[in-house]
Amino acid sequence: MTDVDTSALEAPALPQIRILAQFTRDFSFENPKAPDSLRAAAAPQIELGVEMAARGRSDGLFEVDLKLMATATSDGQAAFQAELVYGGLFQIDGVPEDQLEPVLLVECPRFLFPFARRIIADATVDGGFPPFLLEPLDFAAVYAAQRAARDGSLGQAPVGNA
Repeated sequence: MTDVDTSALEAPALPQIRILAQFTRDFSFENPKAPDSLRAAAAPQIELGVEMAARGRSDGLFEVDLKLMATATSDGQAAFQAELVYGGLFQIDGVPEDQLEPVLLVECPRFLFPFARRIIADATVDGGFPPFLLEPLDFAAVYAAQRAARDGSLGQAPVGNA
């Protein structure tokens, strides 16, 4: 029986994403017309903004921020405004350099979203409103829109190790 070199037959390392930490980086909730805003008869109109950002660190890890901005208006008046920057520290292995940006700005925010969603819902309840439960977001579409905007402007640095 002969020894066979199996190193060439081994499968490449599968991509791995590990969340090492999650945190609220910044949070603001305003209810400027309370208590009158709590008695509105009609459901407020809600405008939602979403941004994602990522940066590499010198230790090989990545920080990813998910920014959610929600503004509710009723009868032309602000009912509430919420702004949350929820972050995560990620270790990413087995991802080719050319695929790193989409992983950081699509997949990582998907991990963070349920926790950020809960913070917004809890804040609206604590502010006297019914819970504002964000619908699931299409982070790939948000990423594509952000990338198109970035590619149209000058001076933006690509995601990578700092």
